[in-house]
Amino acid sequence: MDRSFKHPIPTQAARKRPNDWEDQCERSEFRKAYVIKEEDIPAELWVNSDQTQIVYAPGDKMTWAPTGAKQVSLVGADEKRAFTLMLLPFQAVYQGLTEKSCPSPGSPEYCEAIELGFLLEYSGTGTYWSNQKTMRTFVDKILAPYFDREKERLGLRTTQMSLWTIDVWSVHRSEEFQTWMNKTHPIDFT
Repeated sequence: MDRSFKHPIPTQAARKRPNDWEDQCERSEFRKAYVIKEEDIPAELWVNSDQTQIVYAPGDKMTWAPTGAKQVSLVGADEKRAFTLMLLPFQAVYQGLTEKSCPSPGSPEYCEAIELGFLLEYSGTGTYWSNQKTMRTFVDKILAPYFDREKERLGLRTTQMSLWTIDVWSVHRSEEFQTWMNKTHPIDFT
């Protein structure tokens, strides 16, 4: 089955804005508008995704302690355990080298999450951030099947162009990822 969709159009994190960020954003918006119009891309076939860090137990800067206490511990202040979340339904990427890094199949609601299409996977690295392997899994197991289902639901041809907007993270911009996308999910302009 042909799963053609327009390759990622980058956005950029606000904290690392270049001097010409407004011009870049405007050009990005015009490019998206042009592609959407020229390829007749319905709203259901435009996905904007970004990795989101989820901290297990975010600490709060407030705590209960007697007034005047000399030592007040802050629960969770040093907590650094987190995972990356991509939505659609979602992919959660956990730090670690084996499946033991992921939630246990015996966890409450685990089976329901899997039945809903949630993807729980380990990064294979010392971080929880997405990498080449996890981004490919996201595209193959979540994004492309989503586009296929939506095309079928909307009664569109399988070659209908879709649009995926992602950020300019190094994995997304890498030649390795772009080459893989072009090989496994080629753009069909016919």
